[in-house]
Amino acid sequence: MKVKQKLIGVDEAGRGAWAGPLVAAAVALDKEIPGLNDSKRLTPKRRESFYEMILGDTQVGVGIVEPGDIDKHGLTWAQTAAMQRAVDNLGQIDAQIIVDGSVDYLNLPNSRAVVRADSWVTSVMAASIIAKVTRDKIMAGYEAEYPGYGFSAHKGYGTAIHMRALKDLGICQLHRRSYKPVAALL
Repeated sequence: MKVKQKLIGVDEAGRGAWAGPLVAAAVALDKEIPGLNDSKRLTPKRRESFYEMILGDTQVGVGIVEPGDIDKHGLTWAQTAAMQRAVDNLGQIDAQIIVDGSVDYLNLPNSRAVVRADSWVTSVMAASIIAKVTRDKIMAGYEAEYPGYGFSAHKGYGTAIHMRALKDLGICQLHRRSYKPVAALL
C-alpha cells in the first residue's frame, strides 16, 4: 500500500506593506480542499472560512518578523527568518517543502522554490491563506492602539488613505522606516 506523503507549502504575507509584520506560514496538507485558491483570489469572507477549516484539521506553523527587525536586517533576511520560524513551528515533518516564489529562502535539502505555487499547489494555497488572514488579524488589532491610521482597512499597505494618515499623524512604531515612502517622511 502506498502512503501519500505530506507536502509542506510555505508562503508569506506583508512583503510590500509599509507597516506591520511580515508573516509566513507553513502548512502540511495531505488532502484536497474543494474551492481552495490563492489568498489573493478569495474574498475576505472565503479566506476566513478556509482559514478556520485549515487550522481545525491541518498541521500549521506561523513565523512573524516585526517591522524593526525588517528595518535592521533587510527584507531578504526577514523572509528567510519568517519562513524558517514557520517551518520550525510546524514541528518535525519529513516532507518535501515548496516555497512560493523564485527564491528558496529556506535553502534546505528538501525545499525548493516554485514560481506561482500559490496558484496550483494546494498546501501553498493553504499557507497563503494562513499567512494573509493571520497578518490581517494582527493589523486590525492595531486599530485601537493606533487610531486614525486605518490599519484595519489597508492592513499597512501603501494606499492613498495610508499616505494621508502618515502625513497627518506621522510615523508610528509599526512603520518600516527603511521603506522609501516612509523614509521620505522622516
